[in-house]
Amino acid sequence: MTTQANDQAASTRGPAEHTVRDQIIEAARRCFSHYGYTKTTVADLAREIGFSKAYIYRFFESKQAIGEAICGGCVDALYDQVREAVEQGHGATDKLRRFAKTVASAEAGLFLHDRKLHEIAVQASSENWPPAQDYTRRLQRLLEAILKEGRESGEFERKTPLDETTRSIFYVFLPFLDPVYFERSLGLPPEANAEVTSLVLRSLAP
Repeated sequence: MTTQANDQAASTRGPAEHTVRDQIIEAARRCFSHYGYTKTTVADLAREIGFSKAYIYRFFESKQAIGEAICGGCVDALYDQVREAVEQGHGATDKLRRFAKTVASAEAGLFLHDRKLHEIAVQASSENWPPAQDYTRRLQRLLEAILKEGRESGEFERKTPLDETTRSIFYVFLPFLDPVYFERSLGLPPEANAEVTSLVLRSLAP
């Protein structure tokens, strides 16, 4: 370990360790955004920050662990967009439309504005990284809450088990919200999301 790393290792305690972790994550985000996740090594990150590889491994056990940290922050921001849009809805029908539209626009925004970061999202989804699994669970819980509200208000049918309805509708929206499916669905027309949402709403009619 370099003298700089030794000095930092001796001094990082508590909040200071969070600062170093944040430095590593930010440097990794820059490297991944420029070179791509698969082409960037921990050695590349070490050179970017001026730390040794050994020092970085004090905070993250692998490159994937760094990727998961970046992915976690990304999916938190995406989920917040969806939740805030849903909370502004009036009634379950409006909330479901907002849910579908916002998950699609959030995913498209990531793909269009940060293609290299989207590459991490694809890796996270295809390999079931914990942040990707957590994002899926949170979206499903939000969708279930919308459906439950619609049943209680009389907007949606009540015959089909709630968990089955939630899963089925979530599967329908996968081309718009999952990075892997999204990349395979780039040829869909712009109105596809709205048309699918309308079809889902018709299927929910009481």
